[in-house]
Amino acid sequence: MLTSLSGRFLFLTVIFVMLAEVLIFVPSIARFREDFLESRLERAKIASLALLADDMLSEELEAELLDNAGVFNVVLRRDSMRQLVLTSPIPGEVDVTFDLREASAWDLMRDALYRLIAGEPAIIRVIGAPSRDAGQLIEVTMDTTELRTAMVDYGLRILLLSAAISVMTALLLFLAVRRLMVHPIKRVIGHMMRYAEAPEDARRIIAPSARVRELREAEQALQALETQLTQALRQKERLAQLGGAVARVSHDLRNILTSAQLFTDRIEMSEDPAVKRMAPKLVNSISRAVSLCENTLAFGRAEEPAPSLTLFNFAELTNEVLEAERLAIGDSDLSLSEDVPASLMIRGDPEQIYRALANLVRNARQAIIATGKPGEISVAAWAEDEAWVINVTDTGPGLPPKAKEHLFQPFQGGARKGGSGLGLPIVSELIRGHGGTLALKRSDETGSCFEIRLPMGDMS
Repeated sequence: MLTSLSGRFLFLTVIFVMLAEVLIFVPSIARFREDFLESRLERAKIASLALLADDMLSEELEAELLDNAGVFNVVLRRDSMRQLVLTSPIPGEVDVTFDLREASAWDLMRDALYRLIAGEPAIIRVIGAPSRDAGQLIEVTMDTTELRTAMVDYGLRILLLSAAISVMTALLLFLAVRRLMVHPIKRVIGHMMRYAEAPEDARRIIAPSARVRELREAEQALQALETQLTQALRQKERLAQLGGAVARVSHDLRNILTSAQLFTDRIEMSEDPAVKRMAPKLVNSISRAVSLCENTLAFGRAEEPAPSLTLFNFAELTNEVLEAERLAIGDSDLSLSEDVPASLMIRGDPEQIYRALANLVRNARQAIIATGKPGEISVAAWAEDEAWVINVTDTGPGLPPKAKEHLFQPFQGGARKGGSGLGLPIVSELIRGHGGTLALKRSDETGSCFEIRLPMGDMS
């Protein structure tokens, strides 16, 4: 019972209600004692009035009046005179005197608790003010046995009533908690278990229905989490399917390009000057395509292959990238420029750096051509103390906000209609493989600038 939320709530409710009843019990028992003593004073006053009406009372009648009043003697103060009105033998000495006229609430509670705890009977004197102008003061002497018996009986009745109230209150709260909290929580748990069985199924995403604000907020947060997870799983499944399809296409394309490579070897033997000038570029392009297909097949099995680091001339690689892009520009008003020292040597994988740079330049070209306006793409590179820096700057329209939010996430950061959203994630992965970073330095209506930083590391 104590391991469940509703069981603990029931147990704590009983305890707290009983504590509250204890706080109520002390003033109640003090009030009961005060009323009991006041009633004894009232009875004593009535008994004394009988004597005042007739000065001559027999001893038997006087004893009967004192017995009915429950006291041993009665003292009245009338007209500034103190008079012993009724009297009988007292079985012992007076232990303590209580003046009800000046007693505070704390005094009454203290005296009540003491009398309730004290087991031995005692003889006490009680002083009070008589009602209805029956005198200035009335004083009685009495035994506490009947008082304590009445207090114990009253306390037991309060205790039983408090226990019944606490149990009833706890039971009602227990049922309310189960109805308002436990059942909705169990329903959420049931939704989570059903969703865990098939998280790809969007029909199993929880629909918030709780009326309690806090539970509804929890359901809404769970709904958002399940929605994101389902979308991520679907995207992963699409990526897996795409990877399989790309691997099959790359396998066949590699075979086709291998055959084309054999023909380019013969073209290189041509004596035509134009063919001799273009043949090396064609051979390099086909070689890169074959290498890309092989790497794609490797990526389908694992991740992007580790770079094969070597020192190469970055100016020559930049020139090859820009020459290939000039062929794709066509009639568009777009210029390509470079600011790379002719002797700049960079340590990295030439094929992977070529792919990274080509992706950045191609993205910029496609963005500028899509606007139909003239533009410029510039590649700049230089060496710093601990890193090589490569900047690709364009005068295009800039990236939209959605593309900036998911810039390096596959299928999420596409900036143009029909784009796959894979270019920048591929570039980022290639640069991370070199221990470097890819960052968007600027993107607004005047254009964009991407920066690649490649660490020099140990050049020895």
